Amino acid sequence: MSAILKVENVSKVYQLGQTNTGTLKKDLHRWWAVNVQKKEDPFAIESYPNNTQSDTLWALKDISFEVNQGDILGIVGSNGSGKSTLLKILSRIVRPTSGTVRGKGKVNSLLEIGTGFNWDLTGRENIFISGYFLGMKKQEIQQCFDEIVAFSGVERFIDTPVKHYSSGMYMRLAFSVAAHLEPDILIVDEVLAVGDAEFQTKCLKKMEEASHLQGRTILFVSHDAQVVSNLCHKALWLDKGEIRENGETQRVVDCYLASLKEKEVAQVRPENAESTIQVKSMAVTALGKSQDQVILVHDPIEIQIELSCFTEGFNIEVGLALNTQDGTCVFDLGSPTIKAEVGEIYYTMQIPEDLLNAHKYTISLMIHKSNAPAILEFKNLTTFEIQDFRERLSYFGSRQGIIRPRVQVELLAKMKRTNKNPL
Repeated sequence: MSAILKVENVSKVYQLGQTNTGTLKKDLHRWWAVNVQKKEDPFAIESYPNNTQSDTLWALKDISFEVNQGDILGIVGSNGSGKSTLLKILSRIVRPTSGTVRGKGKVNSLLEIGTGFNWDLTGRENIFISGYFLGMKKQEIQQCFDEIVAFSGVERFIDTPVKHYSSGMYMRLAFSVAAHLEPDILIVDEVLAVGDAEFQTKCLKKMEEASHLQGRTILFVSHDAQVVSNLCHKALWLDKGEIRENGETQRVVDCYLASLKEKEVAQVRPENAESTIQVKSMAVTALGKSQDQVILVHDPIEIQIELSCFTEGFNIEVGLALNTQDGTCVFDLGSPTIKAEVGEIYYTMQIPEDLLNAHKYTISLMIHKSNAPAILEFKNLTTFEIQDFRERLSYFGSRQGIIRPRVQVELLAKMKRTNKNPL
C-alpha cells in the first residue's frame, strides 16, 4: 500500500527571548526567504546573537515516518513531547525549521473544537459558519446538514443561540460539523476528551468507519491508552521532540506506559531515613504479564517489595496502604511479623482480579520495628494505573466507584398469569 503521508527529517525550534537576527539586512533576508520563496529559515539557530542552549527549544528534532492510505496512526506522549507541534506542521499551520512533509489529497484538522462558532448565532447558523472555516462549501453543508444535526443530538435546540447551550451540547454540535468533513487525511488532537461517554463512542465509531469503509487516513492523539490500542493500526511515541518508538500499536503503547511508571518511581522514591533498613526495589505488575504491560481491571495484581536489612535481633512488620490519587484510602494492611536478619527481605501482596476499578492508585509503605511506631514511612512511594477492559469500541467511558467487584447479578421477569372465564 502506497504512503499517503511522508514526514522526512522534520525539526522545529523556537527561539526564547530575542527572536531577531540582530541586523535589519538579515531580518529582511529571512522574511523574503521564508514568506516569498517558501524556503527554510536561513538563520534558524546559529545566527541568533549570544545564542546559548537555554535560548532555544527543540519542539521536534529530526522526525521521520510514513503513513499509508486508510491507516489510523495513534500518537502518544506526555505533555510537552511535541505532539501538538507535529500536528500543526502537518496541518500547515506552522512551518518546520527544517525537513519536508509530503502528502496526497485534502487535509483537515480537528485541533480545536468550535472553530468559527459565534455565541450570539443559532446552532443552524453556526453549522454553516464553522463549515466554511473548515473548508466545506455551502452545497456540501446543505447536503449533510440533517446528518450533522442528528449526529449531535441537539435537533430541538438547533434554532436557539448557542450561548444558551450547555458546554456538552456546544461541544457535540462543534464536533458533529467537523466529523462530517470528507478529507483524505484527518488530524484529530484530543478533541474526544469532551462530551459524554455515549457521544465519544459514536465519534470513535465514525472515525473507524471512515478508515475501514472510506479509506481515509487518520492521525489520532489521545492520552487514553485503551482507545489508542483499540482504534489505531499503528502508533508513534514522541518524547522530548524525538521518536522513541514507532510501529505495532500495542508494543508502542506498552513501552510508553512503562516509561511513565519508571518516571513516577524515580520521582517519589525517598532517601533512606533509617540505617537499619532500606527499600531496595518495588514493582507492581499484573500476574502473568511483564512489568511494562498494561494492568487491566480483570487482572490479578502483585506488589513486590525488596528490603535490605543491615542488623538483626528485632521483629519487623510492613504495613501497606493503597490510596486513590485524590487520597481516599482503599485499604491499609499489615504483614505478618518476622525476625529480622542481615540480608534481603521480600514482601509480596496479591490483589485479586475484578476488585479495583480503572483509576490511578498510590502506595504508601510503613515499616515497624519491634511493635513500635513506624521507623520508616514512605508517602506515595509509587503510582500505578489500572485501565478499563473494552473489546473494540463496545463501551467508552468510566464506571463510578473505587472498587469494581465482579458479582453475580440476575434480572428476571415473570409474566403473571390470570384465569379469565371466556363468556
